[in-house]
Amino acid sequence: MALKIVTDSAADLPQDFIESHGIEVVPLMVYHGDREYEDGVSLMPAELFAGMRGGETYKTSQPLYGRFEACFRRLAENGDEGIYIAFSSELSGTHQTSLLVKQSVREEHPGLALDIVDSRCASLGLGLVVRHAAELAAGGASRAEVLQAVEAQARRMEHIFTVDNLEYLVRGGRVSPVAAFIGGLLNIKPILHVDGGKLVPLEKVRGRKKVFARILDLMEERGTNVKDQWIGISHGDDPEAAEEMRSMIAERFGCERFFVGMIGSSIGAHAGPGTIAVFFANDRR
Repeated sequence: MALKIVTDSAADLPQDFIESHGIEVVPLMVYHGDREYEDGVSLMPAELFAGMRGGETYKTSQPLYGRFEACFRRLAENGDEGIYIAFSSELSGTHQTSLLVKQSVREEHPGLALDIVDSRCASLGLGLVVRHAAELAAGGASRAEVLQAVEAQARRMEHIFTVDNLEYLVRGGRVSPVAAFIGGLLNIKPILHVDGGKLVPLEKVRGRKKVFARILDLMEERGTNVKDQWIGISHGDDPEAAEEMRSMIAERFGCERFFVGMIGSSIGAHAGPGTIAVFFANDRR
């Protein structure tokens, strides 16, 4: 019996890490007109961001029922244990659907040994929790031990991010068109975070350089032992900005362990090109 770690594509994990740790990823859905895609399978983020820069609009949805069903059936039929670490239930119906599928599969396979965790996290905030779980499982930790560690780390994850263009948040209903227009004229950049699993505006800062500096200040205010953590940085097809942020964090805090990657299509469809997000753990929530 093996312990399998399962997550969904909202974790924005690099493919090489997924493969090397045997993580099963259930893809969320992305829609462009009448075309249907699976995040990270039939639609890669670079293609999505290129389309968005050209004015294309994308919509997203939770994974297909059958994707969850096939994954959970494999666990049961192989006699494996599993922990599914899900995208925040405040941002998607993915977690709720997984509970329904688990119940259905268990009717046929009463021995299904599967825990489902609502991470209340997104992007590499979720990805860092999954990373920790996968490494514990690879090290021989029990299902109960991994589950306890996952729940504890998920409660501590901080998500601090900014977007380059308010237009995409307007499409998602996060800011009004008037506010976006004025913000664009004044070069105002919002800083947002995830609180209780929900996306919440935090501050407005004028100019990208000041935004980056303020993100570091927030890391200092909220983080605990930042130097010794894995720090996540995800970007909306802007590797230069991600590298700039990595260098700033390393210089200020002495961090050496970074998990850097492009935002996936399911998150990127709402955040847009040029988004920069930083993820770390606090010790107060």
